[in-house]
Amino acid sequence: MSLHIEAKAVDIAPVVLLPGDPLRARSIAERCLQQAVCYNQVRGALGYTGSWQGKRISVQSTGMGMPSHSIYAHELIEHYGCRVLIRVGTCGALQNDIALRDVILAMSASTDSAINHHRFGGMDFAPAADFGLLKRAHDIANQRGLPVRTGTVLTSDTFYSEDPAWWKVWAAHGVLAAEMETSALYTLCARFGARALSILTVSDHVVTGEHTTAEDRQQSFLHMAELALAVAVEHA
Repeated sequence: MSLHIEAKAVDIAPVVLLPGDPLRARSIAERCLQQAVCYNQVRGALGYTGSWQGKRISVQSTGMGMPSHSIYAHELIEHYGCRVLIRVGTCGALQNDIALRDVILAMSASTDSAINHHRFGGMDFAPAADFGLLKRAHDIANQRGLPVRTGTVLTSDTFYSEDPAWWKVWAAHGVLAAEMETSALYTLCARFGARALSILTVSDHVVTGEHTTAEDRQQSFLHMAELALAVAVEHA
């Protein structure tokens, strides 16, 4: 048991999927995993362990933003021995040639947050995905005919910016999408020697203003979860 997760050490698998939304965690557990058992309800951050193709896999919701995500990722690694952490989240597209519901593999994560500046004494750190997980996800997606884009994302502290042009400098430098957790995940896994990957579905388009519904985000992004599970099961 840790401060924010009520599970016993044996309740959580070494490989865990990390959606932000607890309802997405429940949806993945109920629709994808066999014999899923809920091991955590503290603060409504639902966590489940079940099996996928005969291998134990967990799914733990983390909330929104780097501080919340960092708490759960840190405790999963430090207290429960999780070694492979795959974020399955949503993002806002920053490029015109990316559409709603497209899947993005986050190779690296830029950030406008000060968290890493505090950690590294004012210097910059370049958080990146585990190459083996990234390559495997890309290969599986290609085998399945699932279009994916691979590149840099922006992990931001701000969801509602007062500057309507905030995204343009990032887009001009090839950043594919904005989200709120990946930089923290990649940094923590680098610190503790764990392996990390973010697989993201485009739920909003910053350039065009298009967006999906809350129900879509909770229920209809299973292609992302199934891709993550296909990668996860090889390490379970």
